Amino acid sequence: MSPDTGKPVEIAVISGKGGTGKTSITAALAVLAENAVVADCDVDAADLHLVLAPEVRQRHEFISGHEAVIRELDCRGCGLCKDYCRYEAIDEVTAKDGRQVFRVDPAACEGCGVCVRFCPVQAIDFPDSHCGEWNISHARTGPMVHARLKPGAENSGKLVSQVRESARAEARSSGRSLILVDGPPGIGCPVIATVTGTTLVLVVVEPTVSGEHDLDRVLGLTRHFNIPAALCVNKWDINPQITQRIEDSARAQGVASLGRIAFDAAMTRAQVRGHTVIDEGGPAAEDIRQLWNNLQEKINS
Repeated sequence: MSPDTGKPVEIAVISGKGGTGKTSITAALAVLAENAVVADCDVDAADLHLVLAPEVRQRHEFISGHEAVIRELDCRGCGLCKDYCRYEAIDEVTAKDGRQVFRVDPAACEGCGVCVRFCPVQAIDFPDSHCGEWNISHARTGPMVHARLKPGAENSGKLVSQVRESARAEARSSGRSLILVDGPPGIGCPVIATVTGTTLVLVVVEPTVSGEHDLDRVLGLTRHFNIPAALCVNKWDINPQITQRIEDSARAQGVASLGRIAFDAAMTRAQVRGHTVIDEGGPAAEDIRQLWNNLQEKINS
């Protein structure tokens, strides 16, 4: 528990771009922590379940917003809905009886409701939008909360908030003192929903020129929301010079480096086998063990 609030400690693992290894690192940390609730907040492209093999205990539908549906039998084909739609989500089609009617493309509909408001014959329904699902599961590391958006669905930030809220509830009910969050990449809405109110953000960066730029963007975000951050450089030994520059840049911004993880083929072998790198062993596994020790010291200091 956090020494200041008595609430579970929340560590969010994020990165400025996809593919830096944050999911592999989160899974490995979950194995080492032993008492953590794991939350996969990368709801647009969730993949932590591929490593931790959770057994779903509760499945919940994620409903957010609305979508327009035209009843073709009642449509008179006036076209007002298409004229008013600013998202080009309504197409003219030929009904089975040969009439020209209109149909909403659900992938393009933003759920604004303008067409519903102005349809002269009220031929447009406006039901809830079923955007995806979120699950409470039991993984081999303990409780896990994870979710998935349907293709093209939006409101990922709201779904992230649902995942985090459920993870906190699981931590309280199971008496666990740590929540490990696998966050989405970038600095957009789902990332903001992931990091707001966390105890610590661990930023995973690769030693490349774009990695330097990504770090500055992410640290700008954490600084804006006043969230403590720490750095981890993955595959640090593929370019030690840039690794040093990244760590120096982070230090200049008041962010400590908690570890370097060596490039190790065991990471890929673990992914292929559905394991964590801790299961495989090797240099990267030892580096992550040290990272975990440093994280504990950071949280408890």
